[in-house]
Amino acid sequence: MFASVNSDCIGCAACEAICPQVFRMNSYGIAEAYINPVPQDAERLTKDAANSCPVEAITVE
Repeated sequence: MFASVNSDCIGCAACEAICPQVFRMNSYGIAEAYINPVPQDAERLTKDAANSCPVEAITVE
């Protein structure tokens, strides 16, 4: 599984709060998926973070 954050990100940090194992806020205040592929033990939380994104900026495949 791979995760990515597109340019629609508004920097709300919900993804980082839900799944800090995969998402973090960068120096521009925008989220990024900093580990790919997603660790198997973080897959559920990664999907939860994607589903919680208010602007649907996270893609999980």
